[in-house]
Amino acid sequence: MSELQPTTGVVHNREAQQFELRSGQGLCVLQYRITAGKMIIYHTEVPPPLERKGLAAEMTRAALEFARSEKLRVEPRCPYTVTFLRKHPEYSGLLR
Repeated sequence: MSELQPTTGVVHNREAQQFELRSGQGLCVLQYRITAGKMIIYHTEVPPPLERKGLAAEMTRAALEFARSEKLRVEPRCPYTVTFLRKHPEYSGLLR
């Protein structure tokens, strides 16, 4: 497992409807849209040099916590998010 590069933390860019995580090696994003009381997560992207460092999970947790705080249901369309939710049953209430 590679050492995690320092990041500035997850930033919620509401205007762009995405969560962002910056590193010296690139920008990671989780993109969503909100419609009819639900948050549709449709894309997660981590540049190849930053893969397998837990950054996608960090953004996904931030997005799911945001959905929880806003009382939004979550519709995962991104394959990464689908897999994450299967592994983290503590977020299953957001799917109902």
